Amino acid sequence: MTPVNKQAVAAAFGRAAAHYLQHDKLQRQSASLLRAQLPERHFAHVLDAGCGPGAVSRVWRESGSQVTALDLSSQMLEQARAQQAAHHYITGDIESLPLPDAQFDLVWSNLAVQWCDDFGAALAELYRVVKPGGVLAFTTLAAGSLPELNQAWQAVDEHPHANRFLAQERLLETLSAWRGRSRLESITLSFPDAMSAMRSLKGIGATHLHEGRASRLLTRQKLQALQLAWPQHGGGCPLTYHLFWGVIERD
Repeated sequence: MTPVNKQAVAAAFGRAAAHYLQHDKLQRQSASLLRAQLPERHFAHVLDAGCGPGAVSRVWRESGSQVTALDLSSQMLEQARAQQAAHHYITGDIESLPLPDAQFDLVWSNLAVQWCDDFGAALAELYRVVKPGGVLAFTTLAAGSLPELNQAWQAVDEHPHANRFLAQERLLETLSAWRGRSRLESITLSFPDAMSAMRSLKGIGATHLHEGRASRLLTRQKLQALQLAWPQHGGGCPLTYHLFWGVIERD
């Protein structure tokens, strides 16, 4: 399996940083769902790993937590800093956190670990910086996500146009190494047309493919073919995500 090009991922998210919050409906729904799984208590020190422009970091800060915001993209961190989303800002990789052990009451990672090479290694690193009695909460995407995008592109060419995600069985197997709870949920967003759906992916930085960034131009002819091939629902173009959440409590 081709290793994830972390520089390319960071660059893709960097390009999206300034307008990310206009397209982050999935991220907001995912964060709300994950937060509902947490125990109702105050978390004094929070790490937001893969913070993006800092929307959730700011929520934790406004709730009274001391927040450390970490992201692979320095441009995302600049957006978070401009919003005064956190107390500390760190450019770093989830698979190799530049942080000492057992620092945080809550380690939070919303839709970031799918960009890691090794899901188990990413969880181990996140767990490493959780204090005893603390919580690690994360979301990621599972195999089968974006079926509409894949179906539409099959009418246009034979190249991959959506990232690869781990199967639910693999996610569960990895998670079994810790004491945790998890579930797979489906979230479907609707867009008026194929271009709007594609723009939503670009708007959140999801333009880097695990097999390499697509360099082919989207011509008017291809866009028309995509629109015709996109599965329609209620007059719109849906995008379905299989969201996997996990909550691990550290003994």
